[in-house]
This record gives sequence, structure tokens and C-alpha cells, in this order.
Amino acid sequence: MGVNLRDLITKRKTLELKDLKGRIIAIDAHNALYQFLTRIRQRDGTPLMDRRGRVTSHLSGLLYRTVNLVENGIKPVYVFDGKPPEIKALEILRRKELKEEMRKKYEEALERGDIEEMRKYAAAMTQLTSEHVEQAKRLLDVMGIPWVQAPGEGEAQAAYMTVKEDVWASASQDYDSLLFGAKRLVRNLTVTGERKLPGKDVTVEVPIELIELDEVLKELGITREQLIMVAIFLGTDYNPDGVKGIGAKGALKLVKERKDPKHVFAPYKSRFPVEPEVIMDIFLNPNVTDDYKLEWREPNREGLIRLLCHEFDFSMERVERAYERLAKGFEETFKQAGLEAWFKKS
Repeated sequence: MGVNLRDLITKRKTLELKDLKGRIIAIDAHNALYQFLTRIRQRDGTPLMDRRGRVTSHLSGLLYRTVNLVENGIKPVYVFDGKPPEIKALEILRRKELKEEMRKKYEEALERGDIEEMRKYAAAMTQLTSEHVEQAKRLLDVMGIPWVQAPGEGEAQAAYMTVKEDVWASASQDYDSLLFGAKRLVRNLTVTGERKLPGKDVTVEVPIELIELDEVLKELGITREQLIMVAIFLGTDYNPDGVKGIGAKGALKLVKERKDPKHVFAPYKSRFPVEPEVIMDIFLNPNVTDDYKLEWREPNREGLIRLLCHEFDFSMERVERAYERLAKGFEETFKQAGLEAWFKKS
């Protein structure tokens, strides 16, 4: 879910892929894979599958979007979630219940033969499994793209990597990276240029957005700690419902007037499932690691064909073309820029 700060953040820049050339971007892997699973589907909502009925939408999206990034001179590194904080259990349970409800509605739409409803509910009941994650890691390995296993939240790890200046920005659809302290957040990096509006046969352009934390805080006239307080009122993964009756502008006004967490939260203590100070601590002191190495390698053609074509029934012709694009991108950007500039160690 993530926190919705869209109404508060107006300081955002619209970019094109070429504007990110030469940048190292830490991509929230779970967020990206979920987007691929949700969006890359057939007309009735059915995901792409191999002959054995195994879902392959996530692999297709990961392959082609990553190739596109490398072709444009971007240095991607994917960051995978580890164990979430215990207080996230409520949100995880809520998501499972919602997906089960969507599954029932999908089956009802299937009986009616309602293609549009089938597609809507199929996307809503999407689940990212541990098998999907392991398959994605294997694909990144043969593509020569580095990935980092976070001990906790992937967005927290990506944010930490921006603070260390090992990466230029984190990339996610959610705004949580800013709460974790990411210097820069890039949104819409792993989605296509167009998106279909829910329930309508209309598509809209989805531009890449850059949001810089310092500019956001300056514009709002608050500190990062106060931004976290605002987010807690709106609802985070650790208190999904937020505080009813208090919107973004009201929360901002309250936080700026009362400043200190004790004074801000005191009148609303009974409306939080856990102590708001505990939530603040997760954002301010997340579980992250320095144990990673960012190294981009030449793509492995044989490994790519073996994994995608032999194991998951991808078209040999399409995978060969993807490999050629990836290899050319590596040659033109990684090698010509000088390999030393493409290696970073923690």
C-alpha cells in the first residue's frame, strides 16, 4: 500500500529515460515485480504462463524493462524485501483478505463471462510469491544485473544506499522511500509510458517523476521527522487506517503547530493500533545492511536461453533479440564508460 503523500508533494520533476543516463538507481524489486504481475496480462486478466501453467508475467516485465533501462545508459540494481517489522502483520493480513475477496469476485465474473470485470479482479488479486522472487533473482544473475537482499524493508535499504551515495536514487511507486530518508525518489521507472484508467477504456501518459527529499521538506517547511508524523496520520503499512477525519493538509497543519511528537500524537493515542513513536522509529532507524556489492557483468546468453526458453517456454527469437539489445547496451555504456566507473563496493 504505502503512504499517499501525492496531495502534499508538488515539487516533482518530469523526466525522460535519457535524463537518467549514467545514474545508478536502486529499484524496489517487490514493487516492480508486483507491477509486472498486475499489468502484463491477457485481455481476460489471465497472466502470461508457460506450458505447465506457471506465471511468467514477472519475468517478461523484468527482462524487457531492464533491457530498456540499460539501453538508455541507466545502471539498475534491484533491492529485495527481507523480513518485515512485526507490526506490519495487520497490513499483511488485510491484503490477504482483500485478495481472497477479489478472487471470489473474479470467479463470479468468470461465470458471467464479463471480460472487463475479470481483468479488473484478476489484477486486484495478484500475489507475489517467494517462487516469483527467486525466479527474478535467477534472471537478474544471468542478465548480469546486481541485486541486494535487504534484511528488512527493501525501500529502507534502497533509501540507505542513496544516503551512502552508492546509488543516485531509489525507484518505487510508493512514497515510503522518502520517509526512510531517500535523497531522491524516482516514480514510474518500471511502468510503461501509458496506463489504462480503472474501469475505463482510456489510457493516460505516465511520465517518470523525480522527487527530491530536501526540496519537499523545504517546500512544506518541515523536517523529515515531521513528514513521518504527517504520514502516520494519513496511514502507513504499519497503521493502515491512519486517523479518520484528518487529511493531508490537516495533518500538516497539526504537525507544524505542535512540532514535538508527544504533543502531536497525545490527543489521538487511542486511535492508533500501536504507539506512533514505534512507527516513527521504524522509519528513522530501519533494519538495513552494508553487506552488498554492486557489480554489473556482461549478460550470459546461454544462461538466459536456458532459463527463459528451456525452462519457461519463452520465444527463442524474442529472447535472442533481448540478449542482443542487452549486450549492446552493456558494450556501449558499461565498457565505453570504463569498467572502473561501473563497479562500487560497500
